[in-house]
Amino acid sequence: MSSPPPPAVDRAGLPADFSLVLGGPLYQLFRRTRLSGGTLELLRRRIVVITSLAWIPLLVLTLVDGVAFGAKVTVPFLLDIDAQVRFLVALPFLIVAELVVHQRMRAVLAQFELQGLVPREVRAAFDAAVASAMRLRNSTAAEVILIAIVYGVGILVLWRSYLALDIPTWYATPAEGQLRPRLAGWWYLFVSVPLFQFLLLRWYFRFVVWARFLWQVSRLPLAYAPMHPDRMGGIGFLSRVSHAFAPVLFAEGAILAGTLANRIFYEGAKLPAFSVEIAAFVGFSVFFVVGPLLVFVVPLAAAKRAALRDYGHLARRYVDGFEAKWLRGAAPPGESLVGSADIQSLADLGNSFEIVKGMRMVPVTRDTVVQLAVATLLPIAPLLLTMVSMEQILERALGFVF
Repeated sequence: MSSPPPPAVDRAGLPADFSLVLGGPLYQLFRRTRLSGGTLELLRRRIVVITSLAWIPLLVLTLVDGVAFGAKVTVPFLLDIDAQVRFLVALPFLIVAELVVHQRMRAVLAQFELQGLVPREVRAAFDAAVASAMRLRNSTAAEVILIAIVYGVGILVLWRSYLALDIPTWYATPAEGQLRPRLAGWWYLFVSVPLFQFLLLRWYFRFVVWARFLWQVSRLPLAYAPMHPDRMGGIGFLSRVSHAFAPVLFAEGAILAGTLANRIFYEGAKLPAFSVEIAAFVGFSVFFVVGPLLVFVVPLAAAKRAALRDYGHLARRYVDGFEAKWLRGAAPPGESLVGSADIQSLADLGNSFEIVKGMRMVPVTRDTVVQLAVATLLPIAPLLLTMVSMEQILERALGFVF
């Protein structure tokens, strides 16, 4: 049996197809069914097909059962905000996020090389970390476990106990302490919800792959650059890459918004009652993205201490020489202090020391945290209208103008 061809490499000598999303049984299924190309082309086709599989049968079955709209049940299908947001907003964003993350992640490995972070003696271990991440990404067992979690925990435990409304809905009617699924409810329970939950859990699994890769890399003796303008030792690009996960956080925010909307409109809850839950949800979601970068705190702190020590010794030697030359009369005869490059060199050395002193040990910028938090909160923002009517908003806006 012939061995598989070696993976393609880019100009930096690193695997050119490194990606968190180009792998796994579902990705291979998409390629065989022409729902995706080798680099996630055909995005619109995937969105239409997957969304239709989850949503259109529900519409048809609720029309047949007479619960798509009207007063037959408390929550008809077309007025179920949670279902509409989940399948028509969050689901497409989870699919869009794959292309966004893939395009942004491809440059990560090249950046490690271009920034000079991977010395020759570390290269083999770095390549091993990359190969390990790609094997885990491609794992069939991982996706099988996700499916088991979806049906064993997501449907039988979480959905029935915490997500399903305890009032007559288009998908089920409560009776004797249990939910009795309607016609559309069976498709909802065994196809639509599991499909959505699988795609969401698949993203959490990718976060695990990414966090594991960063942890393995952080343990290597990388060549950090304390003088780097990014003030993060040259790994500031990792914080910028985190922005690529914004569509995933937007989808998560949409899920929460839909759930809260149903509670507000059909169970009489008030938005302020969920303020703690919303804050905790946003904080956890943002931490889930930027948290893996904290594994670099220890090596960055060590690099900063070493740089401060080295630059401190260099500064002392230079200052001693400067004082001996200009304060103790060791300057060559005829050399003038005015216009001497020694003064500028001393200032440059001071600036260099300040840059090293200002090096951050946490490779996460405030802008990254704010942008990810905004992406999570954006779908929840329309719920503010449940506290203030549109008429009041327009009156106040006109009051500011006039």
